[in-house]
Amino acid sequence: MRFKTIRRSSRHTSVRRRRFETMKPVEKSQEISALSKLTLPQILAKQAERWGATKIALREKAYGIWQVYTWDEYLRFMKRVSLGFIALGLKRGECIGIITNNHPEWLFSEFGGQAAGAITLNLFTTAIAEELIPSLQRIKAAYVVVQDQEQADKLLDSRKKLTHVRKVIYLDPTGMRTYRDDDWLMSFAELLDQGDRLDEREPERFDEELWKGRSKETALMIQTSGTTGMPKLAMLTHRNFTAMADQWIKAVPLEPGSNWMSLTPPAWIVDQMWGAGVALLGALTMNFPETSETVTVDLREIGPATIITSSRFWEDLASRIRVKMGDAAWLNRRIFNLAEKVGRAVVDHESKKTPVPPLLLFLRMISSILVYRPLLDRIGCSQLKNAFTGGHPISPEVIGFFRAVGLNLKQCYGLTEAGGIFQIQPDGEVRLETVGKPLPGTEVRLSEDQEVLVRSETIFAGYHNDFKATDEAFKDGWLRTGDAGYIDSEGHLLIIGRREEIIRNKEGDAFSPDFIETRLKFSPFIKEAVTFGEGKPYITALINIDMGNVGNWAEDRMIPYTTYTDLSQQEQVKILIQGELETVNRQLPDFMKIRKFILLYKMLDADDEELTRTGKVRRRFVYGLYIKLIEAMYGKEHEIDVKSKIRYRDGQVGTIETRISIMTL
Repeated sequence: MRFKTIRRSSRHTSVRRRRFETMKPVEKSQEISALSKLTLPQILAKQAERWGATKIALREKAYGIWQVYTWDEYLRFMKRVSLGFIALGLKRGECIGIITNNHPEWLFSEFGGQAAGAITLNLFTTAIAEELIPSLQRIKAAYVVVQDQEQADKLLDSRKKLTHVRKVIYLDPTGMRTYRDDDWLMSFAELLDQGDRLDEREPERFDEELWKGRSKETALMIQTSGTTGMPKLAMLTHRNFTAMADQWIKAVPLEPGSNWMSLTPPAWIVDQMWGAGVALLGALTMNFPETSETVTVDLREIGPATIITSSRFWEDLASRIRVKMGDAAWLNRRIFNLAEKVGRAVVDHESKKTPVPPLLLFLRMISSILVYRPLLDRIGCSQLKNAFTGGHPISPEVIGFFRAVGLNLKQCYGLTEAGGIFQIQPDGEVRLETVGKPLPGTEVRLSEDQEVLVRSETIFAGYHNDFKATDEAFKDGWLRTGDAGYIDSEGHLLIIGRREEIIRNKEGDAFSPDFIETRLKFSPFIKEAVTFGEGKPYITALINIDMGNVGNWAEDRMIPYTTYTDLSQQEQVKILIQGELETVNRQLPDFMKIRKFILLYKMLDADDEELTRTGKVRRRFVYGLYIKLIEAMYGKEHEIDVKSKIRYRDGQVGTIETRISIMTL
């Protein structure tokens, strides 16, 4: 929904803006470092003072039209929300839950609450009530901001368990007309009106509350992924965010006003790190796409200079491109394949720091004109100077593919407790297998058993109400990441995988399941893969097919099917996936080759606790749930009968009965 705004500018703002734009790089760096000592809402106030109505702070697409907020308007909404919370009775140190999608109102609510001294916690809108309620109870949320009727209903159904919640504030009023008599609920517009009325009565109140804040105070909490158990709540201070933002701005050229697109949920550290950190401190323009389906079109219209998002985004994009090319005419396919080979040859020379032959450079120029530029424009990435992928490990094949077609995609590494991404690949030093070098101001080293340790001002303040876990997270003042890795001769870090997930087969050979799984998911026909082999004579895998791509493949060959289960058990589909696994096997040493696999009869799902909300596999849970299938792959069976419960999208639980094959490679 849209709100009426008032645009203001002043001669004072114009003078400060001109002074900043004429600063030397050293002076700009000093001023940014000075800003980084403030709280996040205080930085917003300073940026509004500097840029006023002269630069766009936020841009959101709604109903096909881009709506803009200048820095003046950004501050004004933060102020109205902050005073609205104060008018409702918010006290410093209380917590606010936020269950919204990527919209400006997320930031208005977050910074508005923090300006009044509150601590915020963002939760996934895709989470079910059984996940949301315990999290809100743990922080004793005084207020909760929700996206719409769907999110409000989740809380209303568990109202008796949320006695500490004084108000639930909804952004989208669609469908909320019949809820108006419930005084537990309030619209976002009403919250703004409350703030306006308090501002009229106490015009100095906002500034008084804003400047009480200190950078060492906790700004927000973020849930950890919870791949091995119940998610913990990591407490991050204002200084954690501003230190991280300062490091990024020093490492990557980011000019005020340059575009950045918000693509991952606010409950994930990446968009918090950038939206509440880098974009704020660097005065970037933060853009919000209309929907997940319109991202490519929205990227084309905005032309962002930088993008950072999950590995799944790039994996899905690479799959769609490959499927499209597979459906193209023979000549187009031939040209694309040749252009990709040329690009990969150039990338190989660059990664090895060897001279690129003149003929290869010429072929790359021709390929760029005929293939690379049109492709990048089609997917909305033609203006990108830097593209980063974080979160779950990504296949080097995916990185290599995009770099081959001219996209400067680089792998990076971080974690919630470290304040986000702290390790990136510098330009000119990109190696497909590594995650690069630490940001300036961050130290990384390895423990005796190869665990990656990190030390920086960005490191979190601890886990909420969990002193034992907080103590265990550190070793001699260094944060323990839980990942195993090694540093090569040129200082690049290579992540092997989670230390607790490193597997040894019956012969004692060690390997990381992630190493195999990321390569499997480069196939456009494989959506998810989970490998096993602890103490076993060989490695096995459970595979989820990509319903869209495999479905199109099947339709082109007139293979009839009805459901995902039916499609996954088609004989031709089994042969298709068998070929994809054999391709990956040829790239792996013998002890890491997959010998048997099963095509799962259902998609792994976060609602079934098989995945985290960020899409990571909960390996132990999956092992326990599918142990009958896994053990069958180490026996002599060729088929196995399955009877299992399945949760449908409407929340109902049904039973599925099928017979699945055990495929041998």
